[in-house]
Amino acid sequence: MRTRPLSPLRAVALSAALPLVLAAGCASDDGDEAAAAPTSEAAPPSTAPSEVGASAPRLALTYDGGVQVLDAITLEVLADEPMEGFNRLNPAGDGRHFLISTQGGFRLLDAGAWAEPHGDHDHYYTAAPQLTDVQFPAEKPGHVVAHAGRTVLFDDGTGEVTAFDSAHIADPDVEMRQFTTPEPHHGVAVELEDGTMLVSDGTEEERAGVRVLGPDGEEIAARDDCPSVHGETVAGDEAIVIGCQDGAVLYSGGELTKIQSPDAYGRIGNQFGTEDSPIVLGDYERSADDRSSTVALIDTTTASLRLVELPAPYWYQSFDRGPHGEGLVLTYDGHLQVIDVVTGTVTRSIPVTGPWEESDDWQDPHPQVVVVDGIAYVTEPATRRIHAVDIEGGTIWKSADLEVTPNELSGVSGDVEEHAEHEHEGEHDE
Repeated sequence: MRTRPLSPLRAVALSAALPLVLAAGCASDDGDEAAAAPTSEAAPPSTAPSEVGASAPRLALTYDGGVQVLDAITLEVLADEPMEGFNRLNPAGDGRHFLISTQGGFRLLDAGAWAEPHGDHDHYYTAAPQLTDVQFPAEKPGHVVAHAGRTVLFDDGTGEVTAFDSAHIADPDVEMRQFTTPEPHHGVAVELEDGTMLVSDGTEEERAGVRVLGPDGEEIAARDDCPSVHGETVAGDEAIVIGCQDGAVLYSGGELTKIQSPDAYGRIGNQFGTEDSPIVLGDYERSADDRSSTVALIDTTTASLRLVELPAPYWYQSFDRGPHGEGLVLTYDGHLQVIDVVTGTVTRSIPVTGPWEESDDWQDPHPQVVVVDGIAYVTEPATRRIHAVDIEGGTIWKSADLEVTPNELSGVSGDVEEHAEHEHEGEHDE
């Protein structure tokens, strides 16, 4: 077991991780023989790395015209990279990089903070964040799922699934596992530690299938009763939950089980799990036009679902999980609702933003919630602000003004991600 210093975000009194000395990185492993490769090699850091005393978490946010990288402790903007179009942010799975779903593929953004294992401890480094030249080509880049040291990309335009070791994402010779679904669709795939792959199945017009493939590609289990299949998360002992228009499908113990919603239309499109809890938090809609104030809690040990009413409606990307598995939802009244997922009760309501409401266009800027190292970060596009919320204390720890209107938000720990799972893609039916 490697020892790690106390994180600056876990100990709020530590306001920053101070640079110690300039140091060269430890030798890295050679990349495996490539089955396919990203389009080009990552550019070297613009400055020499500096060793720091603890992990240095980073945030990334998109805006109309670019993407910014922020220091998660000071909320200072460390880099501002121009990018055209509407771009989506995804943690790459290694604690350091983001993958941006953008025109032409998944482009790699280096947040400039990482850890290198060294025997029984880690060494931590920072460098200038930068948008790299590494891009994984895709006709219509969609979901990115990182779990158990593997990162899986789904191309909605071709149905191609690409999986590789998260730790070698910037290696041009990274070995890839690739296959293509029978028809292209807005899909998702996740790989478990034993090489089992769960993948959605459908067409551009309709999707209702869930397939589980073994390491050699053989079909282990399948269901075709998950209309509008969307999203996924892993919870507890590698149970997978994938959402449906009328409930969810659970993969556990080698079997797929349908969990039916109590309503004829009871849509769960986005799920949020944690490896420390068997209970999954999901959004819940009772109609296609529902501005829902109801969330779903799915117990993967009993294959059961229950509903929790919140004080106000929410938006699908105003969700995450807290440091102890709490459910977190930012509602229209500007409060961050903290949910005990075991009892199904709201235990705390933290005022964070002014009142807001979802617009008709999902690509418009909306408040988003991302948890990094125990702190919840909440964007407030209406005021061009970002807030860092101490969940346990129930207060805003720090706020900062932005020079741009934030849209997508994501975060990385700057640490070694061991079997991490964080899929924060939202719904956008096409």
